[in-house]
Amino acid sequence: MTKKLTSRVLAAREHLLEGNLLTRIEALILFGVPDLTKIISDLRKEGYVVKKREVPYLAVLTRVNRQAVLQPPANLPIKEIVLTEYWVNR
Repeated sequence: MTKKLTSRVLAAREHLLEGNLLTRIEALILFGVPDLTKIISDLRKEGYVVKKREVPYLAVLTRVNRQAVLQPPANLPIKEIVLTEYWVNR
């Protein structure tokens, strides 16, 4: 049985396979993909080594704002919040 990937999921997969970093918030904002976990899981099942690390929300916000506009609430402690970013190890 072959899986039919939506263009959004395919774009997020290709982004990772090109060696780019991706967090859940970026997957949702930039690609419209609500379930990054499924993509990561599928890549691992296919034999890819997917690495992860925690990064500050501020770093992700800076990256997102290169392509889109994301304005968090003023009272959100963006320097203390951490997100998990993933990448395919080459």
